[in-house]
Amino acid sequence: MAARRLTAVSVGDAIGPVTVPVTRATLAAYAQASGDENPIHQDEDFARSVGLPDVIAHGMWTLGASGSVVADWAGDAGRVVELGTRFTKPVVVPVGGSEIVVDGVVKAVDAGSGRVTVDVTTTCGGEKVLGRCVAVVRLD
Repeated sequence: MAARRLTAVSVGDAIGPVTVPVTRATLAAYAQASGDENPIHQDEDFARSVGLPDVIAHGMWTLGASGSVVADWAGDAGRVVELGTRFTKPVVVPVGGSEIVVDGVVKAVDAGSGRVTVDVTTTCGGEKVLGRCVAVVRLD
């Protein structure tokens, strides 16, 4: 995909919605890659024993998947210069898998710096799982 041009972006522009699937295999691969082997992400008996309804996705996986949607919109992952959030609800991943839905709205465009601020909304089952999620991208 070609990089998005700053002149083609306006406040209020929408990103998505984009549906991102997550499976138990996704969680196992992420755990191995990240080194986060916490059993709440892979062992449903353990997850339930600590009060969770089932295994949950890693919060950083959820943020990363959300950031990937913004990167795809911008045309290059290197254009994402800031990404931050508060983790508000877990993404529960039953045996059959789950999905998150990511969308965003352009909140600010700074023509001088080329920086575009995007408010990102990530939901699972209709409930927000990330709060105050903001991405900043630099466009030409």
